Order: sequence, then C-alpha cells, then structure tokens
Amino acid sequence: MLDLGEQPASDAFPSISDPGPDPRYPLRMWLCARCGLAQLVEDPTTPEEPRGVEPAALVAQAADAVSRVAAAGVLPAGASVLEYGSPHGGSWLPMLTRRGLRPAEAAERADVVLDCFGMMHWADQRVALRTRLERLADNGVLLLQYHSLAAIIHDGQWNALRHGHFAYYSTRSLHAMLAEVGLVPRFAWEFSLYGGTVLLAATRGGQIHSSVWELLSRETMAGTRDPRVVSGLQSQVSVASTALREWLEAAAQAGKRVIGYGAASRAVALLCRAGVDVELLPAVADASPAKAGRRMPGTRIPVIPAGELVAARPDVVLVFVPDILGEVRGRFPELAGVEWAVAEPTPRVLP
Repeated sequence: MLDLGEQPASDAFPSISDPGPDPRYPLRMWLCARCGLAQLVEDPTTPEEPRGVEPAALVAQAADAVSRVAAAGVLPAGASVLEYGSPHGGSWLPMLTRRGLRPAEAAERADVVLDCFGMMHWADQRVALRTRLERLADNGVLLLQYHSLAAIIHDGQWNALRHGHFAYYSTRSLHAMLAEVGLVPRFAWEFSLYGGTVLLAATRGGQIHSSVWELLSRETMAGTRDPRVVSGLQSQVSVASTALREWLEAAAQAGKRVIGYGAASRAVALLCRAGVDVELLPAVADASPAKAGRRMPGTRIPVIPAGELVAARPDVVLVFVPDILGEVRGRFPELAGVEWAVAEPTPRVLP
C-alpha cells in the first residue's frame, strides 16, 4: 500500500561527528486482505535505545483516558494492573495507583492489563496479543491504545510508517485479532492526539457498547480495509515532500532563517524524501538531552538542545510534531516575535 523506498533507521540518530553515509533499508507497508491489518513488510534494522521525551500532549491525553475509563467503572479500586508500555517512554501507573489500583505481582494475572502504543512494536502480532492474554485475569479487562489507521489515512500521515512500528490498526482489524483469542471489544474512547487515537477495553465476554459499533461503522465507511483507499497514502508522499522543500526554498530566498523543532522519528522520512539538508534547515531543536550532539538520520542536520533555540536566532520555527506546538510556544516567550509553522500535512505558518 505504501513504499517509501530506502530510508535510514528513524530511531538511530548518529553522532554529529559521524560523517555517514547512514545505512538505508526498505520501508514498506502492506495490508492483509483477510483481516485488514496494515503491517510493516520487513524490518532489517536493530532497534536503538529510545531517546525521546514524553510531550505534555501525551501526558494530558493519558490523564484524560484514565479519567474516562474510571468513569465507565472499568478501574475498580484495589484491582491489580500490569502495564505494557511503549518503548518511547511514559507510564499510566502513577495515575492508576492514585486511583487505588496496585501493580500486579511478577507471576500474578492482572485485573487490568494496559498497553499504550506498545503492541505495535512487536514483530509477531499474534504472539504479542497472546502474551497479554496470558497475564489477564479471567474477569479482567485489556486496555489497548493505538494510533488509528483511519486517522492516518484521513490526514495523509504517510510518515507514520517507520521501522520498528510493525502494525497500524483499524478497530475492525483489532476486533478480528481479539476474537481469535476469545476477547470482545466492549468499549471505545477516542482522542485527538496524533490526529486520532483510540482506547479499546476488551474482556472475555459481554455486550459490545454502541461506542464500538459506531467506530466500526465510521472506519468501514472511511475505507480502512479498502486497498484503493489505503494506497492513497502513496500520493501524499510526493505532495508533502515537495511542499516542504519548496516552502524552505522560498523562506531562504526571502532571507528567513528556519530552525526546526522536534527531532521525531516521523520527521526522518519527510526530510529524506524532500532532500532537505543543512543548507535549508540549519538545525532541529529537541527537548531530549540524549539527542543533543547528534544529527537527523540521513542528513547532516544537527540536533541542538531545546535551550539553544533562542540563541539560534530563528525567523521561523518549524515544528515537526503538531501536537507539541502549544507546549513549545509556551516554553519560549522570548520568541513571541518570530513566525511559528507546522510541517504537516504541508508546511504552513500559524497565527
């Protein structure tokens, strides 16, 4: 459905002193004609240690999710909880323990098994789901949070595809996967994070709530299992990459210095497909101390500490993760006079 050609590993940020060239690998997505699961075709890369910092938008969404799930009566006080977290960091456990839940013991089957953006990092999805099922108590609930394939399609988020992310879920495909192991998706909650994320609550039996049926219906109408629709992501690749390069060239011709913000994995393929290097983007600032002194994979663009953004004297700050825009603008009141822009779906300056 989507072929980004040869791309550097998007989580391997080389040292700025490493001249490269960086190894490149095929980056492709296919769609299962039987179950509708979108998956990474191959991944010859070796996962690097995560270097990101959890953004405030993700923390806020987790708090909202815990509040909404608790209101539905799914988080009883005293229940045991086991978390399968994302390798990118962040945990719901502190919020859950404040609500009276307790971490499960090492060999205990938990009343609540939580997976927040974690399962997509498992190459074998059947093993991933069965592993979580084995730790779930008979009357327990499995909570699965995922970036919606429907949102990826709707917003043209082709650069959500990256090495190490093995699955891209629609609710329909997860419904089929859960049914295979004897689970029923009972409730669904939707969030605006990343353009659209979903939290499913699944149990070993029970009635499916209208929130799940409505989501299934909307995603079917959106074409999440239709190859003609999903393959439309391919047309967005050239649109977005061409737009970025032309936007940066126009800024350079106007004498504007553009500095990026957010050395995210999703920015890697975008910069590489656009052919952008230090001539058009001198640096990308990031809040992660572990990324300082490194460079964007596949380019010579250095990653600088977020605290050096003001000293970089930008005329325009180009934010690569739209969800963090408010957080970043609030952090740098000294830059009130500069232009702020987002890179996706195509670059645009914001009021």
